Amino acid sequence: MIKALIVDDEAAARNSLDLLLKKHAPEVSEIASVSNATDAYFKIRDYKPDLVFLDIQMPFLNGFDLLNKIEDINFDVIFTTAFNQYAIQAIRFSALDYLLKPIDTNELKNAVQRHLKRKEQSLQTNLQYKNLVDNISAKSTDEFKLAINGTSGMQFYSVAEIIRLEGDRNYTNFYFTNNRKLLSSKTLKEYEEILSDKGFIRCHKSHLVNRRFVKELNNENLLLLNDGSLVEISRRRISEVKAMLLAT
Repeated sequence: MIKALIVDDEAAARNSLDLLLKKHAPEVSEIASVSNATDAYFKIRDYKPDLVFLDIQMPFLNGFDLLNKIEDINFDVIFTTAFNQYAIQAIRFSALDYLLKPIDTNELKNAVQRHLKRKEQSLQTNLQYKNLVDNISAKSTDEFKLAINGTSGMQFYSVAEIIRLEGDRNYTNFYFTNNRKLLSSKTLKEYEEILSDKGFIRCHKSHLVNRRFVKELNNENLLLLNDGSLVEISRRRISEVKAMLLAT
């Protein structure tokens, strides 16, 4: 069973989430709530929650400030936000979870299930939260580091290091500069959603390419990359890929 803590400065938001959890998330056995990050800091120490629903935007100390103050994060976090695109990008780059307000019932139930899966697989780490704080502090999203759960644990890479991604069923192979390679347990589609506005081109159902590493498009409609690799372009994507390359 799950001990949950709701951290939100709006009473209506706390009460609404409390009600939704009691009605639709039977896995949550205990629920506590606080109205600010300072109270949350001490409540987390005493209550020892499994899962914290953490509002991002709060006065004095926001949700990210709270995480930065906690040395050992031994609980899971689902961020809640009305809408902050920069924060959402930072969260997704760090492979963390969030819910948009007003919170949808089905999305909440799915988030709780994802928490249970993470708890079972022990995927969340202090390093992910540190990466999130670093991403939030970055001057632009181009400086974000992507959290990738590989076979040897969570690793973090800048977008500028990623040459291409290759899908392999429910897995994704990353190819980096300096001949590095990493296998991730996420699908290519999931990474496409995160990286599409960072200069990555979906040229094939199995390939996502960082266009800054594209050397040329040859006569056989193959992309030649700076590392010498050749990447196939599917027939239906040729026009789209050419247009994206011309736009750079």
